[in-house]
Amino acid sequence: MPAEDNVVIPGVPSAEPPAREEPTAPREPLPPKPDQRGPEAVSPTGSPTGAPATARAQSGQYLTTAQGLRLRDTDHSLKAGARGPILLQDHHLREKITHFDHERIPERVVHARGAGAHGVFRSYGTAAKVTRAGFLAPDVETPVFVRFSTVLGSRGSADAVRDTRGFSTKFYTDEGTYDLVGNNIPVFFIQDGIKFPDVVHAAKPHPDREIPQAQSAHDTFWDFVSLHTEAQAHTMWNMSDRGIPRSYRTMEGFGVHTFRLVNAAGDTTLVKFHWKPKQGVHSLVWEEAQIINGMDPDFHRRDLADAIEAGAYPEWELGIQTFPDTEDQMFEGIDLLDPTKFVPEELAPVQPIGLMTLNANPTNYFAETEQVAFHPGHLVPGIDVTNDPLLQVRLFSYLDTQISRLGGPNFAQIPINRPHAPVNDMLRDGMHQTAVHAGVAPYRPNSLDGGCPFLAGQDMGAFVDVPEAVAESIKERRNPASFDDHYSQARLFFRSLSAVEQDHVIQAYTFELGKCYETAIRERQLLALANIDAGLCSAVASGLGMPAPKASEEVADRDPSPALSQVGGTWPVAGRVVGIITDSSSDLSQVAAVRDALDGEGMVPLVIAPTGGVLSSDGLSVTVQRTFLTARSTEFDALIVAGGKQAAPDATAGRDGKAGEPVDTPDPRVALMLSEAYRHAKAIGTWGSGSSVLAAAGIPSEAPGIAAGQDAADVTSAVQELLAAHRAWERFPARGAAAGQPGE
Repeated sequence: MPAEDNVVIPGVPSAEPPAREEPTAPREPLPPKPDQRGPEAVSPTGSPTGAPATARAQSGQYLTTAQGLRLRDTDHSLKAGARGPILLQDHHLREKITHFDHERIPERVVHARGAGAHGVFRSYGTAAKVTRAGFLAPDVETPVFVRFSTVLGSRGSADAVRDTRGFSTKFYTDEGTYDLVGNNIPVFFIQDGIKFPDVVHAAKPHPDREIPQAQSAHDTFWDFVSLHTEAQAHTMWNMSDRGIPRSYRTMEGFGVHTFRLVNAAGDTTLVKFHWKPKQGVHSLVWEEAQIINGMDPDFHRRDLADAIEAGAYPEWELGIQTFPDTEDQMFEGIDLLDPTKFVPEELAPVQPIGLMTLNANPTNYFAETEQVAFHPGHLVPGIDVTNDPLLQVRLFSYLDTQISRLGGPNFAQIPINRPHAPVNDMLRDGMHQTAVHAGVAPYRPNSLDGGCPFLAGQDMGAFVDVPEAVAESIKERRNPASFDDHYSQARLFFRSLSAVEQDHVIQAYTFELGKCYETAIRERQLLALANIDAGLCSAVASGLGMPAPKASEEVADRDPSPALSQVGGTWPVAGRVVGIITDSSSDLSQVAAVRDALDGEGMVPLVIAPTGGVLSSDGLSVTVQRTFLTARSTEFDALIVAGGKQAAPDATAGRDGKAGEPVDTPDPRVALMLSEAYRHAKAIGTWGSGSSVLAAAGIPSEAPGIAAGQDAADVTSAVQELLAAHRAWERFPARGAAAGQPGE
């Protein structure tokens, strides 16, 4: 029996291995893979059907038309003779090609590229004192579907771009569907939703050439944010490592806005929602992201699906920051209705209220991930909105866009969107109506349908709008004075970062502004940076070859928030991907032991060898998952060298450009993998003959983040300990802003 039979290696495409020859014996369709799950089988009006989730999948052994007519040929059009014209009467051709011509729907204007997963949310009950929402009562478990996404790119863009990420969660509660529609950044570009079209048009590709795709490094974006300076806080977060997360699994989520919770007594509390990943918050480095976008543009969606398939289920704690619901809706000088502001966790700690686990991949991307429809107005009793002007516009915009994308007002009847609570809405007809409503009186009051549906009181779980007093005021288009501070939070964020993270921010601004053609735009953004931090401005200006301007505004200082830095902690290593470099000279018993040890800790071990297939020695077999041709350092969080002195047959530049590196090793691609991993501050382990491979790649065994020794088990344990810190940050000769003198 192969030694890896007890190790789950993600990537299997089908529920069972395919036959070498084309199958010809009729059989029913294969079931989904074990890691997949479809939406729960409820009716269009929320009633449990008792049917399995697979009941909506294709059925039957034979190919049919959409009407169930069996077909004997789908390879040839109906013609007037073998060489004659195709006949209009070919009803099968017309149905097949017409459906194909219409199988795409409009992609989302923003958040077009996404990945989704099913899971469950279990409430701790700690929020019960501030909200009467049933799914937040003690020990209640609620099914969820989560969609992660990038903002700027089209559906076909790359994953590892510098961008904001969407983090939206659909809770299928028994009181109705609740959507928490958030981002991985707690502040937004704009304060008022009327600016949505402006910021999106500025950030999208230039309309004349439709380039650059999925990037903010261009003139229209920096023209807008340098003129509309309320965007500077969000831009600072985006230029930090938060803009290029390592994984959706290691990404925070934020509700962005301030919401209002209502408890059973009717008392109200203002809150901000946070998703905290159990694996910690980790990011890519810039060069790593650039390589990934060429090698694997599906990096993040593959990472999420593979982790779930391998059983390394991602987890997040949902937490809330709570604030008194005062008349001014301010907290510690921060306007809680300003979506460009966040509240430091040191001022208002995040209180955990539940745990979300993603444990199943979608069965069908289009049916689930593409058609899922989120809306911040999908609320449940106990959760209400505030007068945040960005949130207020989202309450209109999200509903409107679903009608456009999904073909009409009945998008809630698509299986992934169906509530898990009874629906009796008196809404009728419309495109794509799949419910078959009974009765003759879809209006109130009525007697012909026995008066049904009836209105519910608060004691029966009805949603009650908070009776908030509306002060006498003037109808006008302006913001409150508290919205005028555009720089202090950007300064707070930057000065809360470690020196190495500040270096990454400096690099990001220098790169992005260096891609702008117009000098005036670079000058204008440098002035904004001068108002944020003089050291930051000076470093970026130096990289651009431009003078650093003086600040034009006095900006208030706030104490740094250590919670904003991603450096310095340790986190669980479950789900991390470790590459094991081997060849025919490797001790396979040690390789198998290392792989099993990594798997036992919830990590994903992938064996890398000169060629594919199986490595065999002394009756032991180890399957190869990657070759020197197909592997790249960016796929792995750490590398362990158990071989690599053997060159592969394709180790020539003519077969693989990566093999053209002028290094003194049998296979230059091994040296490339190791040098990249070293440059990106990843953990590297080696024992025995692997040490010579490390030396040939020019990597000193005594460098930070290197675990070298003679015992494979000890090396593996050391690599695991190094992985807990995400990277060996000591390898970066960090300078920070003005050599550690921020705001000079």
